[in-house]
Amino acid sequence: MGTPDPTRVYAATGWPPRRTTALARSCHPGPVVAVSVLAGALGVGVGLDGLRRALLVAAVLSGQLSVGWCNDALDAGRDAASGRRGKPVADGSVSRRAVWSAAFTAALLCVPLSLACGPLAGTVHLAAVAAAWAYNLGLKATVLSWLPYVIGFAALPAVAALTLPGRPGPAWWAVTAGALLGLAAHLGDVLPDIDDDLRGGVCGLPHRLGATGTRLLLPVPLVAASAVLAFGPAGSPGRWGAVTLAVAAPAALAGLVLGRYWREAALAAAVVVAAADVALLLVRGAAPL
Repeated sequence: MGTPDPTRVYAATGWPPRRTTALARSCHPGPVVAVSVLAGALGVGVGLDGLRRALLVAAVLSGQLSVGWCNDALDAGRDAASGRRGKPVADGSVSRRAVWSAAFTAALLCVPLSLACGPLAGTVHLAAVAAAWAYNLGLKATVLSWLPYVIGFAALPAVAALTLPGRPGPAWWAVTAGALLGLAAHLGDVLPDIDDDLRGGVCGLPHRLGATGTRLLLPVPLVAASAVLAFGPAGSPGRWGAVTLAVAAPAALAGLVLGRYWREAALAAAVVVAAADVALLLVRGAAPL
């Protein structure tokens, strides 16, 4: 079989329904759906009505689609060269031109949808989408590879709160926790692919830290986000805050210990802590109390 020829990865094959399915798969559907659902949940948390919540989700969805398609189109050659499975552009299931067209269409739709949430909310969201595109276009290969993730995740609670009538703005602890979760998301996302990325010439912050350094750093922003969410709002942490802290610390420690023998343990522990942090963020809400 061999490794696909990178010079031939852009030719689309199959009937239109197959290409449509491949186009959908090339947008990175997991993160697209997860972030869009999170945006909707944050909208509920801050008290957005149905129309404003729908606008928020549509804006975030269009932005995430544009970023996912942009990423797949740009990385097609490297994905083919490294033999990564499940990459529709790299294996020729859909053309690179079709994916670029989809990316630009989604990006254009993102502008009016974002601004419909309000001028300030729209500007913040478009800045986050622009940061994600900058990551795809080369920032991921620099020491600042973490920055677009931090901006993007911090922007989510901010945009949700700014979409409210009167635009009260987000609570500082919601934005801070989002930024910390963004850093953790970057570390966790890159950790399994560090070796392949290095062979492809990508050298972001996790690659400079190496697999061991990234594994050791990963729990820090996750546990810090837990602490910010538990102690940031006025009053006591409450039952949910206490539960989150009780989950975060042991899970992070288990990931560190088991990660010496099983690399996926660090990522699995990160997912557990991140889920607890997101649940607490949704319970707390993102608007000022």
